[in-house]
Amino acid sequence: MTGHFWKMSGSGNDFVFADLRSDATARRRWADKAFIEELCTPHTGIGADGVAIIEPSATADFRLRYLNRDGSQGELCGNASLCATRLASHLGIASAEGMRFETEAGLISGRIHDGLPQVDLQPPQGLRVDAGISLHLGEERIGFVNTGVPHLVILTSDLALIELGDRGPELRFHESLPSGANVNWVAPDAELIGGWQMRTYERGVEAETLACGTGAVACAVMIGAWGLTAPEVPTSLRTKSGRRLVVTTRVQEGLTIPSLAGEGRIVFEGELREL
Repeated sequence: MTGHFWKMSGSGNDFVFADLRSDATARRRWADKAFIEELCTPHTGIGADGVAIIEPSATADFRLRYLNRDGSQGELCGNASLCATRLASHLGIASAEGMRFETEAGLISGRIHDGLPQVDLQPPQGLRVDAGISLHLGEERIGFVNTGVPHLVILTSDLALIELGDRGPELRFHESLPSGANVNWVAPDAELIGGWQMRTYERGVEAETLACGTGAVACAVMIGAWGLTAPEVPTSLRTKSGRRLVVTTRVQEGLTIPSLAGEGRIVFEGELREL
């Protein structure tokens, strides 16, 4: 069993990438749940939060398929989209000045801007400034929004107050969420005036991750909806890894279009041999 891959990091959210545009047999193999779980397992596999597969597209530069660490299909991954933009540019699959790629959550536009990958997501859906979920110690507000992936966003004054290991799974499987949700806590950032910090419990990974791109967008959208930041002002979010994601929004034809910018780093590339 062989296969070329790239290990990539989006602010500590790490992925195994494969360019399988011309290999339908490999695409079937890389879509296998057990294979994905083995691939993403630390120590015995490569280790990753998920697997991103570049596939052919009849309508865009390429199609991005994202699989969570547990092998489940992900509608979208913001940091994987940033990494895909960087990798597609690096490999000459698409232009660094502008590209489009398909995802399960719709068409994404990407580019390299000021040296960093940036992607435009689809308009957020289902925004609720109050998710109707009871608050626990340290939680001030809970909202819901779908940014390609369903997210709960919880406002707190101090992330250290959050017992993420217990509260994360409880909210991720909350009875009010038929498809579950990622769970994000957001608080003002003492290191940057006007900035924020966040932590995320991710479904499909079923643990805290070092960053979450669609979660950063969800936090920025909710912070705006709660009136805690001015419209169209960039929102800087410090992730668990310490790296920052920046979210901007613009209104286009009556729709809010969020843009996400951050790290898309090629850590190494290699060849799979044995799992």
